[in-house]
Amino acid sequence: MTREEKKVIIDSLTEKLKVTPYFYITDASGFSVAQVNAFRQVCYDKGVEYKVYKNTLIKKALENLETDYTAFADEALKGFSGIMFSQEVANLPAKVLKDFRKANGKLNKPTLKGASIDSALFIGDNNLDMLSTLKSREELIGDIIGLLQSPAKNVVSALQSGQHILAGVVKTLSEK
Repeated sequence: MTREEKKVIIDSLTEKLKVTPYFYITDASGFSVAQVNAFRQVCYDKGVEYKVYKNTLIKKALENLETDYTAFADEALKGFSGIMFSQEVANLPAKVLKDFRKANGKLNKPTLKGASIDSALFIGDNNLDMLSTLKSREELIGDIIGLLQSPAKNVVSALQSGQHILAGVVKTLSEK
């Protein structure tokens, strides 16, 4: 690969990382061609993009970003590396990894080497369960709206149920 080809790849990967708020670096070493193709198909079906890059190219692309990925790159970029890109849902790649592992019970692959969620960094496969249960931005906004509406709904329902009691008391008092 020539320097110009590497530069083109680094530039395109840098742009991809800039516009993608959620990406996961995985290790699928030891997979056969059929297993890699099956994993790519699962990613495609779920709306996650999966690409394999050389570690040095990934590292150079991460250096071009505003966030400091030095410690992340030092830990996560060893061995075979593939990147899962998700445009809209932060926990989708983690769910894809867990589902693929569950479907292929004997293999505990691909492993999570690291993840970047809105520039928050998670290193290691031990974060996979936590990342898969991470709520999306829309889910969090929905939860907050539900919590804010709950007291108002309780007050309204209490006033509506009390309205009948209060009317009955007033009617009884007026009849006496």
